[in-house]
Amino acid sequence: MEYEFIDSIQLNFNPASMNILNIAIGIMMFGMALDIKKDDFKQIIKSPKGPAIGLISQFILLPAFTFLLTLVFPAAPSILLGMILVASCPGGNLSNIITFLAKGNAALSVSMTAVSTAVAIVMTPLNLSFWGSLNPATAPILRAVSLNPFSVFKTVVIILGIPLVLGILFAAKFPKIAGKIKFPFKIFSIVVFVAVVGLALIANGEQFFQVIGLIAFAVFIHNALAFFIGYSAAKLGGLNIRDRRAVSIEVGIQNSALALTLIFGFFQGLGGMAIIAGWWGIWHIISGLFMAFIWSHKEIKE
Repeated sequence: MEYEFIDSIQLNFNPASMNILNIAIGIMMFGMALDIKKDDFKQIIKSPKGPAIGLISQFILLPAFTFLLTLVFPAAPSILLGMILVASCPGGNLSNIITFLAKGNAALSVSMTAVSTAVAIVMTPLNLSFWGSLNPATAPILRAVSLNPFSVFKTVVIILGIPLVLGILFAAKFPKIAGKIKFPFKIFSIVVFVAVVGLALIANGEQFFQVIGLIAFAVFIHNALAFFIGYSAAKLGGLNIRDRRAVSIEVGIQNSALALTLIFGFFQGLGGMAIIAGWWGIWHIISGLFMAFIWSHKEIKE
C-alpha cells in the first residue's frame, strides 16, 4: 500500500512537550468542569433521554461505525488505529462553546460533556482494545505494544478524572471566582493545545507533508461521520432541533488531546496515529465553527 511507510515513523515529542500537553489537558478539563453544577447531574436524572442518546452515539455508535470505516478505508494500519482511538475518546470541551454559537442546547452539551468524560474513564480503554483488536490490520499493533487496558484506565483517570472532580469542587466552593476564570481557562488551554500540536507537526514536517493529503481526507470523512451519527441518532430519538445540534456537536468534537497523550504514552508516537489525532485536533475546531456558523444563521423550526 502506498502509505504503509508511515507505520515505521515515530514522531519526536520530547518529555517537556509531553508534560506541557498533559498540563494543557488537565487545564482543559478543570476549566470545563467549572461550568458543571450539581443541578446538571440532577437534570440528567430528571431528563435522561438527551444525555443517554448522546452517550450511545459517543461510545457505541461512533466507535462501531468507525470500525466499519477502517475495514474499507485504504490507509496504513497506524492511521486506522488512530481513527479508532479518536472515536473512543469523549467529547472535547470546545463542544460547549460551539453548541452555544450554533444555537443548540448548551445546558445539554455541558451535561453530556461531564457524563461522557466520566464514562470515558472506562469506555475509552475498552473501546480502543475491543475495536482495535477486531480489525485484522490494527490488531498486530495492539499486540506489539502489549496494551494493558488497565494502564490506559489509570492514565485517563489522572488526565481526565482528577481535574474534572477538582473543577466541580472548586466551582461549588468558589462560584464567583469560577465564573470569572472559566472562559480564560478554556481559551488558554485551547491555544496551548494548538501550539503544542502545531510545533510537533512542524518538527516532523517532512513526514507530515508526505501524508497530509490522505490524513486530511481521512479526518474529513471521519469527522463528518461523527457529526452525522450524532444528529441522526438524536433525530431518531425524537429530540428537538436544539438538542440534536448539541448531540451532533458533542459527538463531532472529540478530545483528541487525550488521544495524543495515549499515543505518545503507549504507542511511542506511532506516526499514523499521532498525525491523525493531531490533525483531528485542528480540523474539528474548523469544522465545528463552520457548523456553528451555518446553524446560527438557520431559523429553528419544529
